[in-house]
Amino acid sequence: MRLLNTNTLEVVEFTQTIPRYAILSHMWEYDELLFQDIKDGHASLRQGYAKVAGCCRQAIKDGYEWVWIDTCCIDKSSSAELSEAINSMYRWYADSCVCYAYLSDLTSAGPTTTFSTRSKGYFKESRWFTRGWTLQELIAPRRIKFYSEEWVELGTKTNLREIITKVTGISEDVLLGYTALSDITVALKMSWAANRSTTREEDMAYCLMGLFDINMPLLYGEGTKAFKRLQEEIMHRYEDYTILLCNGL
Repeated sequence: MRLLNTNTLEVVEFTQTIPRYAILSHMWEYDELLFQDIKDGHASLRQGYAKVAGCCRQAIKDGYEWVWIDTCCIDKSSSAELSEAINSMYRWYADSCVCYAYLSDLTSAGPTTTFSTRSKGYFKESRWFTRGWTLQELIAPRRIKFYSEEWVELGTKTNLREIITKVTGISEDVLLGYTALSDITVALKMSWAANRSTTREEDMAYCLMGLFDINMPLLYGEGTKAFKRLQEEIMHRYEDYTILLCNGL
C-alpha cells in the first residue's frame, strides 16, 4: 500500500506495518494529479494539485502524516497493481482513521461550519451521491467528514445521517456500522447502486466487489460480462438467492 506524506507530498510504499492515515473520497475531474506526476516532480503543474494540497492541509490539521488518494497512490500504468488496489480498496477505506469526502460541486458561503437548511438541500444534490465508487467509500469508513470545494467542513456521516439515508436509501444502522453488511440481503445491497453510474461500464461491477467481500480479476473491455461474473461469485459465496432478482444495474 502506498501512502502520500502530507508534509512532503512524497509517495511511500508500506508492506508490513501501515501507519495511521486519512483517506480521500472524491469525484474524478479533468487533469487529476497522478502517481506519475509526483514521481516525475510535476505535481504542481496539474489542476488537481489544489485538491490534493487541500486534503493534505486538512490531514495535517487533524494530526495525520499520511493520506491515501487513489489518483496519487496507484500506478495505473500497471494492470496488476490496479487490479490489486481495486480488490483491496474497501479494506483500505475501512481501515482509515478518517475519510474526507470532497464534494467539489458544492461551494460555501464563507469559512463557517454552520450547516444551514439551504446548505442541506445543496448537499443532497451533489454528484458524489450518484457515482458508483463512492458507494463503498460511504459505507466502509467508520468516520467521514464532508467538505465543500473550498475545504469548508459541511458535517460528518454521523450528524448528516438522516439526510444521507434519504438520499441513498441506506439505513442509519448500516451507515453507522450497527448493522453488518453480512446481515443485508444481496438484492438490497444491489439496490443501493441502482441510481449510481461509472464512467466505464465494467466499473459498475468492480465498485461493488467490496460490499460483497468478493475478489476477482479486472478485465476491462468485457462490458456487461463483468456484472455477470460478479453475480456468479456472489452465488458461489452466499446462500442468498435474492441475487436472482438482480439482472443488472
